[in-house]
Amino acid sequence: MLQFITRQNKLMKQKHNKKHYKWIALSNTTLGVLMASLNNNIILISLPAIFRGMNVDPLSANGASYMLWMLMGFTVVTATLLVSFGRISDIYGRVRLYNLGFGIFTAASILLYLTPGNGSNGIILMILFRLLQGVGAGFLFSNSTAILTDAFSSKERGMAMGLNQIAGIGGSLLGLVIGGVLAEIDWRLVFLVSVPVGLFGTIWAYIKLKEQSVPDKTQKIDWLGNSTFAVGLTLLLLALTYGIMPYGSSKMGWGNPFVILGISLGLLLLIVFVFIERKVKMPMFHLELFKNRAFAFGNLSLFISSIARGGLQFMLIIWLQGIWLPLHGYSFESTPLWAGIYMLPMMIGFFIMGPLCGKLSDQYGARFFATGGMLFSALGFILLTLLPANFGYNIFIVILLILGCGMGMFAAPNTTAIMNSVPASQRGATSGMRSTFQNTGMALSMTLYFAIIILGLAHNLPSILYSGLINVGVPSTMAQQISNMPPTSALFAAFLGYNPMGALIDQQTLSTIPSATKTIILGNHFFPLTIAPAVMSSLRLAFYISAVMSAIAAVASYMRGKQYVHDES
Repeated sequence: MLQFITRQNKLMKQKHNKKHYKWIALSNTTLGVLMASLNNNIILISLPAIFRGMNVDPLSANGASYMLWMLMGFTVVTATLLVSFGRISDIYGRVRLYNLGFGIFTAASILLYLTPGNGSNGIILMILFRLLQGVGAGFLFSNSTAILTDAFSSKERGMAMGLNQIAGIGGSLLGLVIGGVLAEIDWRLVFLVSVPVGLFGTIWAYIKLKEQSVPDKTQKIDWLGNSTFAVGLTLLLLALTYGIMPYGSSKMGWGNPFVILGISLGLLLLIVFVFIERKVKMPMFHLELFKNRAFAFGNLSLFISSIARGGLQFMLIIWLQGIWLPLHGYSFESTPLWAGIYMLPMMIGFFIMGPLCGKLSDQYGARFFATGGMLFSALGFILLTLLPANFGYNIFIVILLILGCGMGMFAAPNTTAIMNSVPASQRGATSGMRSTFQNTGMALSMTLYFAIIILGLAHNLPSILYSGLINVGVPSTMAQQISNMPPTSALFAAFLGYNPMGALIDQQTLSTIPSATKTIILGNHFFPLTIAPAVMSSLRLAFYISAVMSAIAAVASYMRGKQYVHDES
């Protein structure tokens, strides 16, 4: 009798400890995802202050390359390492490598804050530290959902994923506001903000997080599969990134031999990776998981939806900073901060629907909510195409709320369904694969929308800008010279919060223009009103593509079938 009571007390204590532990796991992984996501987008708004602080002109040829590396390098590194890190975590312990990610990310943040020197050398060093941050984020992203899946039962995972996904999306939007505020004070604070959070999270994770799964150290690392996947995806994403940059006399770099070779070799290596994984005894990722409908269509819809919405924030920032905010009296220098503030309604929509739909999906499955979320997103993109360049903000709020709600309805239920569909021994690699699809889709989205808007500007901007300059009294020869400026320069100037006309017309040319004409050209209205037709045609095309991609993602999501949970016994 005494033994029975002792055993019952022990079981009750274990049950209580597990119930307590799951909230520790949720709060710590949410903190880690929030920190990494916030830093991914904090750069988006802070780049002007960072480049000014480092005495580098982002509109120069080298400056544009540095800017793209600062923007895209983090995502490229993270996307290429996620599956490998997830698989290694299955072998050596998810919590152990998650803790390592926290430490690496914090150390990289300190190095970024302390980056010595300035000019090109300083920026290159900063890019390297930023890539190191991406390595730390790779460990965090690849293990956070796996740790949550281990800690929560299948009846509670949707709610947990919903709260965790809030940190991911919310962090990316908060980064826009926090980056704008801190950059106004001191650009180095943009990197320092992560340090206290990182130190606390690293220590807390080390003390409190415990392995809930049994690491399988009998497994061997698939070095050949890891190498071909990482190198292939890296080459492909880098080539696509350089494809949107000018090359020689061309507006874009698709004729660059490096771009052609990188895309070809990258795709070839990814094809080789598939053959390797089918033959090797202990593969990096078990491709037979794609035979499972819930897993296959969940990841397919995630990838397509990431392409649809990955460039959304960038498109809206271009619209707000380059056109809408200046027309409403904001100086070009202040537009980065206000662009982040005016986009907050999208975060509110996600905050409402993410946890709610995640919790409901635990009971009813992901199919209805994820499919509905993509249809909501398609509706939001269609509504964006109907807005004029100088829209009314109230309708813009409604559209942002629709887009945010759509993202919230999709994210948590879809993630939960993917993680529920695989055996416990594969959760690390699955988490990495899921995050790879998401990050690769977002990188492809940025490349696609960069290309659309640059091609649109290259085709339409010269004639529109020439006519605008002639109308305000600029001599024909001078107007021709100014209107032939590279479209990337106009795009990046608006994006970085510079007055594009002041930044792109040299001072000698400006000094020859009559004062009244100069006042008009450098004013808040000339550039936005002049470029609006060219920019809006490109934006509408991008939004139409996103609407179609969202609709396809909705179909893929519906194809996942009924609720499925892999046998956990």
